[in-house]
Amino acid sequence: MSKILRGLAAGWGASKLGKGCLSTIIIFIILWWILSHFGIFQ
Repeated sequence: MSKILRGLAAGWGASKLGKGCLSTIIIFIILWWILSHFGIFQ
């Protein structure tokens, strides 16, 4: 369940911050790493 919540949060942030396809994917990966690194949604 935590991976689903982390994915939703990272996807929402990437859709708001990303301007194109590649930047959205990069922002999603960065947000996914940040959320997992700091223990958010665990």
